[in-house]
Amino acid sequence: MSAPSRLENFPISWFAVVMGLAGLDLAWARAETVLTLPVALSPVLVVLTPAVFVVLATLYAAKAIRHPQAVAKELKHPVKLNFFATISISLILIATTLVHAAPSVSLVLWAAGAALHLVFTLYVLSVWIHHTHFEIAHINPAWFIPIVGNILVPIAGVHHASPEISWFFFSIGLVFWLLLFTIILYRVIFHQPLPERMIPTLFILIAPPAVGFLSWLQLTDSLDAFARILYYIALFLTLLLLTQVRRFARLEFFLSWWAYSFPMAAITVATVAMAQRTGLAFFSGLAMVLLALVSLLILLLVARTAQGVARRGICVDEG
Repeated sequence: MSAPSRLENFPISWFAVVMGLAGLDLAWARAETVLTLPVALSPVLVVLTPAVFVVLATLYAAKAIRHPQAVAKELKHPVKLNFFATISISLILIATTLVHAAPSVSLVLWAAGAALHLVFTLYVLSVWIHHTHFEIAHINPAWFIPIVGNILVPIAGVHHASPEISWFFFSIGLVFWLLLFTIILYRVIFHQPLPERMIPTLFILIAPPAVGFLSWLQLTDSLDAFARILYYIALFLTLLLLTQVRRFARLEFFLSWWAYSFPMAAITVATVAMAQRTGLAFFSGLAMVLLALVSLLILLLVARTAQGVARRGICVDEG
């Protein structure tokens, strides 16, 4: 396949890789401090993650310049549209990894990411409201990304701006999580199963309550009843999906497998936070297990992605 054709088919969903790496960085950074790990992986990841983002952003910018019609097509697609917000979320996550190491850089990235994400939120909601072609079969957990993704903003936001800004974004993410979760559950139970390519996105169900828990801790500094509700529903959803691991393992590899990564990293960070707040050995042990699991998972995803690129199974026309 010619190089221009591969660039034309370079999918916006590549930015989910950055989300996974940033999530792993946050998990290791928090675990290294709270669980006093003998090794430190976060110093490597804090450099690697922005580098990967720059490479992907450069490639997608080249696609936008050389093949603007392909970008426009993704913007009109009922599923791919939602992955544009992975760009702004990647900026917010990278900003979160740099809060203490490089606060000035973190502030710039957070402000850019939050502003861009608000633009994506308004755009996507406008598209949803005025659409003429969406059907119930189109919805899947990836629809959380542009709207519910707002719930991420306070984790770094409380360090950079008025808490009212963080409450604004948190409120959007929380309310729309409840609404979209209901619709997605209805779609999964009463309609045809998700297409095989989109089945990994079920793991995205874990992310909103896990991230919401972390944001709530940042906003209130309290492990209260609502914080526990958020954490335990995230933990339950993790258990639910892990009990079906054999179903997921049988799937053909797609780039959508990266949907496993950030949610698993989010529940890991949340569990480390529970260990820190409660002092209970159970949560420390669970956090160690989850950290090992998400680390091995991302190693597998990197290997399978490299294999897919080498075999030219990625950046092809998906129809």
